[in-house]
Amino acid sequence: MTPPRLSRRTLFGAALLSLPALPALAQMDPNRAAAFIQATGQELVGVLNANAPVERRRAAVAEILRRSVDIEGTGRFILGRWWRAASPAEQAEFLRLFEEVLIRNLASRFGEYQGVQFALGRAQQRTEDDALVTTVVQRPGSAAFTLDWRVAEVNGQPRIVDLVAEGASLRLTQRSEYSAVIQRGGNQVGALLNAMRQQIAQLSR
Repeated sequence: MTPPRLSRRTLFGAALLSLPALPALAQMDPNRAAAFIQATGQELVGVLNANAPVERRRAAVAEILRRSVDIEGTGRFILGRWWRAASPAEQAEFLRLFEEVLIRNLASRFGEYQGVQFALGRAQQRTEDDALVTTVVQRPGSAAFTLDWRVAEVNGQPRIVDLVAEGASLRLTQRSEYSAVIQRGGNQVGALLNAMRQQIAQLSR
């Protein structure tokens, strides 16, 4: 039987930053969250606007994302109730595949952008554990758009745990879509893992 396939939109959502956060141990200071997003955004813009080959820009973007996103916490959040249903081996494989899918999707897309501008907006406390930082992104030939970054303390460091675009939480959207793939696959986490492997193979071409 052909394993369920993940749509390009689904994987990109996962990729942008639909991330789960493990319980944060400290309250997230909005000012610190804003400084973190400001620094991360400027670093990304510097890479994207550099006069370098696309592949080199993609690799640099991937490195920034690995450092900035709470990949493990996000992955566990997105898998949701299926995390407990998965075997230890499936849990480990899911996190490995999730990181690869996330990084490959975002790096391949962001790595092609140039002329990007990034502006920091308001930062506010969202819960005791995280803060929401608003940014405005502009690309040549496209209308400016707003992205809200959810930032939490993870092991004592600020990390991105979600991205809200047009009022929609990408990690919540991704959680629903991943769950649907598993259910279509007979409530087997392995169905999702197979779909993710297929997507990675496509991205590698």
